Amino acid sequence: MQTETKTCQNCKADFVIESDDFAFYEKVQVPPPTFCPDCRYQRRLMFRNERALYKRKCDLCEKDMVSSFSPDKPYTVYCNPCWYSDKWDQLEFGQDYDPNKKFFDQLKELTLKTPFMSLIVDTPNLVNSEYLTHAGSCKNCYLICNADFCENVLYSEMVITVKDSMDVIMCGESQLCYQIVNTGKSSRVFFSEDCQGCQDVYFSKDLIGCDNCFGCSNLRKQKYHIWNEPYTKEEYEEKIKEFKLDSYKSIEELKKKAREHWLKYPNKFMHGRQNKNSSGEYVFFSKNSKNTYRSRYAEDTRYCQMLTIPSTKDSYDLTEWGNGAELIYDTITSGEGTSNIKFCFAAWNVAQNVEYSMHIITSKNIFGCTSLRNKEFCILNKKYSEEEYKKLREQIIKDMNESPYTDSKGRVWKYGEFLPYDISTFKYNESTAKQYFPMTKEEALEKGWQWHDQEPSKHKPTIKAKDIPDSIKYVSDNMLKEIIECEECNKAFKIIKPELELLRRFGFPLPRKCPDCRHDERMTRVNKQKLHKRKCQCAGEKSDNNVYQNTTSHIDHEKEHCPNEFETAYSPDREEIVYCEKCYQGEVS
Repeated sequence: MQTETKTCQNCKADFVIESDDFAFYEKVQVPPPTFCPDCRYQRRLMFRNERALYKRKCDLCEKDMVSSFSPDKPYTVYCNPCWYSDKWDQLEFGQDYDPNKKFFDQLKELTLKTPFMSLIVDTPNLVNSEYLTHAGSCKNCYLICNADFCENVLYSEMVITVKDSMDVIMCGESQLCYQIVNTGKSSRVFFSEDCQGCQDVYFSKDLIGCDNCFGCSNLRKQKYHIWNEPYTKEEYEEKIKEFKLDSYKSIEELKKKAREHWLKYPNKFMHGRQNKNSSGEYVFFSKNSKNTYRSRYAEDTRYCQMLTIPSTKDSYDLTEWGNGAELIYDTITSGEGTSNIKFCFAAWNVAQNVEYSMHIITSKNIFGCTSLRNKEFCILNKKYSEEEYKKLREQIIKDMNESPYTDSKGRVWKYGEFLPYDISTFKYNESTAKQYFPMTKEEALEKGWQWHDQEPSKHKPTIKAKDIPDSIKYVSDNMLKEIIECEECNKAFKIIKPELELLRRFGFPLPRKCPDCRHDERMTRVNKQKLHKRKCQCAGEKSDNNVYQNTTSHIDHEKEHCPNEFETAYSPDREEIVYCEKCYQGEVS
């Protein structure tokens, strides 16, 4: 089919479906979407809770546990050991399909009686890591998510094979790092962004293969540089002592100075490398991957996000995971050899041919189910023969199209759309959607979505942030007993022992903000997924804002303004200088 323009059911904006998109929809046998890509992404995120954790009792063994479900939720929730055990029958809650009722109403009834696992984690491979979500194979970790193969990592997100680090996001194969963004294969990198293969780097951005650099930007294979100026080893080591890195006041001043310094240098239009025919932001080692965000090793994909573990193929609108996933459509949290998964939340470990389901593991030919392991040919958690299953599935799809579900705001949900908002087990401000699509309570309620009103904290601060010693040198173990009032949101928080040990090891001061506010601050350093059409800002001999002087001649356009255009996550109103691939490489190579 040719390109077609449609109007989104939710935001009413026009969006384009291209001929390649139609080919994919035909391959996976679904109709084209009626929601735009952004609204599809937002509604998937509404089913995922990464950061709101609660204490509650397991509804089977009655032991206290950490859960992503608040105690007031109407769902049955089991601790993960109970959920994975043989102490309950997964098919006990199965129900017959009633053609006189909307399919999604019946699915919602099922979710209200079927046990959910308390956390989406690989429980058998976690050691001393109770407060994790969407994680596996971790040891001695605390409050991290989207994580695998980590040890001694605190307050971090999207971390793979990381050790002894804290307050990092999008980090892999690294150790001894603090307050970094988008960094890999590095050691002792602090307060920095976009660094690869670096060691002993502070307050720097876009460094590759650098050692002992401070406050630098756009360097390659350099040593002993401060604010992009070279020093001898001896001069560098003496100068570093002047910065007083044990002082909170000094650290905050250096952060500000570093970010002002970074603005003097050009940025490549997208974060990515070793890609072929791919677009998006934070895309690595991918081929034919379009409109992709925070992903690597993706091939023939579009509108996908957070594909962190290689590889993902032939998929559209998949949010999070990968690891051998293929033919996935409009699904969140799916990986480990999954195939032909549509409209699901949390289907993994060789799950195949699964639709409109949640919490499905190592199962195949599943439609409209929740909390199943090692099952096949099930609809609404009831087992059928293969022939019965295929016949009933076709009947349900026919009913969904002829008598579709309509939500409170008139949005229509036929076969081919993701799960309706109403079925999410989380409220808007508990879900990951709030992080990428911020809304006030009033705005969310106006959309017909729910909001979680948190109870006031029972913990009363014993010390204000301003009263914490400026230097880590003067912090005793007694600080572990204190309850600190966050200087940003006034919420109470504590310093835990592994955190204090890491900060002492690094020689850095205690934080004055709670983990949530620190996370929000890090997220301001991460480019969003929305792409903007822009022109290269290389004006020949310098940037067109006259801030950066080119160091080489760009033979494609010499003294003329570069004609290249591109899609970029850097919106036109931002301060950063943005160059196309060729102009950027000419300046950093």
